[in-house]
Amino acid sequence: MRRMFIGMSQEKLGESLGLTFQQVQKYEKGTNRIGASRLQQIAKVLGVPVEFFFDGAPTADGVPSGGFAEAPSSSYVSDFLSTNEGVQLTKAFIRIKDAKVRRRIVDLVVALADLEGEEG
Repeated sequence: MRRMFIGMSQEKLGESLGLTFQQVQKYEKGTNRIGASRLQQIAKVLGVPVEFFFDGAPTADGVPSGGFAEAPSSSYVSDFLSTNEGVQLTKAFIRIKDAKVRRRIVDLVVALADLEGEEG
């Protein structure tokens, strides 16, 4: 997602890493595993810390949270991200550098969505 947020193509990311866009596709789909050194290279090219890829990873009890939780549908996410509102929200969100502030924003949005679900 980060690659798309910054408007980078698979070809451009692959070029920066010395890979083909097909290899980038395999990494993104989870077909091929990414080694630690390659993950570090990807993080550098995308301008994020390596921890970015683990935000929301499964907790000690094995329950996924955040980014690793199963989404209702990947097309649902893509559809939202392609709207003007989705693009504005995404661009503003990624400009926030403080991870704690980003986490609080996510928590707020989840709480509001849960509240709306209870009302509807």
